[in-house]
This record gives sequence, C-alpha cells and structure tokens, in this order.
Amino acid sequence: MPAAAVVIVGHDSADALPGTLGALLPQLGEDDEVVVVDCASRDDTAAAAREALGGRGTVLEPGENLGFAGGCNAGADATSAPLLVLLNPDAVPEPGFLDALRAAASAHPRWGAWQALVSLPGRQEVNTDGNVAHWLGIGWAGGLHSAAADARACGDHEVGFPSGAAMAVRREAWDAVGGFDARYFMYGEDLDLGLRLRLAGWGIGVAPAAEVVHDYAFTKGDYKWFWLERNRAWTVLGAYPGVLLAALAPALLAFEVVLLLLAWRGGWLRAKLRAQAAVLRELPAIRSRRASVQATRSVTASSFAAGLSDSLDSPNLAAAQAIPGAEALQSAYWRLVRLVVRG
Repeated sequence: MPAAAVVIVGHDSADALPGTLGALLPQLGEDDEVVVVDCASRDDTAAAAREALGGRGTVLEPGENLGFAGGCNAGADATSAPLLVLLNPDAVPEPGFLDALRAAASAHPRWGAWQALVSLPGRQEVNTDGNVAHWLGIGWAGGLHSAAADARACGDHEVGFPSGAAMAVRREAWDAVGGFDARYFMYGEDLDLGLRLRLAGWGIGVAPAAEVVHDYAFTKGDYKWFWLERNRAWTVLGAYPGVLLAALAPALLAFEVVLLLLAWRGGWLRAKLRAQAAVLRELPAIRSRRASVQATRSVTASSFAAGLSDSLDSPNLAAAQAIPGAEALQSAYWRLVRLVVRG
C-alpha cells in the first residue's frame, strides 16, 4: 500500500479546514505526508491549518495566489510519497477514504489518476461519481444529484476525467505529464490533466469506496466563465491528437458562434469575448504547449476519442439541450468523427 502525500490548497479557507483535517489526520500512516498551501488568504487560513495539523503536516505560504493549479504543483513539489492525493479544503473525508484510494492503486496498475466518490451534505446525493468529458472540451460532474447509494454499489470503474475535489494521482504519472499547468490558475485543470494522462496511455477511474462530503454549487459569474472558456480552448488545442482536432474543427468553430449567442442570452457575453481574445493573444504559447503535450502521446487518436462523450446531460448545457435537434445532430457528428479517426 503506497504512502500518500495529501495536498490541500486553501484560499480564505479558515472555516473549512479544521473539519477536513480533523477527518483526515486519523487516517494517515507513518509515512504519509500532508501539505496545506495557503494562497494569499485574507483570513487566518495558515494559522487554522497549523493548529489543526498540530505538527503532523506542513503549511506553505508562497505569498501570492497561485490558483488551484499552481498551489497543487507547489504542494506536490514539497512532497515525495508515490501517491499524490489532491483534496479540496472543504471536502471532508469519510472513514477509510485514504485506504480505499491506496487499494485502487494496487488494483488498477494502469490507472494514472482516480477520484473518490464525492457526495453532497447528508450523503444521500452525488456531487460527482466520475466526471464527464464532452468532445467539445466541456467537462462536468457526473451523476450530480443521483442516488449516492447507487454510486457506492457500482464499484471501481473508468471515467472521463477525475474531479480535483478528491483525486489520487500516481507520482510517476504526474511527473510524466508535468502535473497541472499553472497557467490554468483555476477551473478545468482537472479535465486537462485527465486528458493529458489518457493521451500518455494512463487510465482514469473512480474508486467509490473512498468518499468525501463536499458542499457544491455551480456558481456562475464573469470570473468563472472566463476561466472555463479560456481553459477549455487550451485543453482542446493541447490534448486532442491532430487528426481528431482536424475532424472536429468545423464543429468547434460553429460551437463558438453558438456560445456567443448563449453567452449573450445568459448575461456572460463579456466574459466569453474576453476568453476568446485571451486565446488569440496566447496562440504562440498554446502552439508551444501543444508540441510538448503531443510529445507524450502513446495512444491512437481512436483510443483517445473513446474517453470522450457525446452526452448533453449536464446542467451547464441546459440552453444547448433546448435547441431543437441539437442533441441528435451533435451525436451524429461525433459518430462520423469516430469513424474518421478509426480509419
């Protein structure tokens, strides 16, 4: 059973951390590590972490807000255990959480990353039982509000990408793909990591015997929409194999037009335009990043595409679902693309 390095990135998390650390610390083994990275909090996050840890772990204070991606990278660099566990400061582990993640490492040697079952407060409903990656580059929490009992009964299985709320990553796999891209700052970095791991030949799964309780709500706002859309472009242009990207190009461009309309109707057009402008401005960096990401590729385009979905079963896509024929059209297009890349 591998030793684990638990990395928690906090920002104004003083209220949440004591509960999370209080549930985590009794599960630690002798060789396990815990690092809390305080990203320039305006409250007493660092002090609350030190008090809750009681000398059992380390608190890093980089002096700036590195974002979730950069904070996780800093925590990973400060540890050495072979199994990294990334945990949100408000994701409270259930008993047996760490041991179940360790067991999955042994049971699935080709999995590069896997997540715990993330349930909503009360443990009756699911927050995510394995995230879904749509071929348009959109990711979301799988099984949201479904019965948690059903998710627990499913056993280990592969999923589109792992949730950053409670994720285990083999350090070997993390190092091979370079961890998170710190330029993502926040939102979408778990989707990007999952697709890059899959590109490099690793599997992605969920181990529902490991469980955390997380109070989740998809809060909307210009700030979040900007990072979601900007990072979605970075992910698609970086991780998708060339033949897949070429086959999807017409649909991806058409989707940008549709998104402008949806953003206008939804009140986040300014954020969408800022994201598009950022992507155009950052094209040289995106091109350079694509070269390094594709250099790690060890699977066929068809195998990579098999991990993507054509489902529109997401609360984030409610507007798209309302468009007559949209679901059938995008599913048909995806089937055609799968035939092209298979050939």
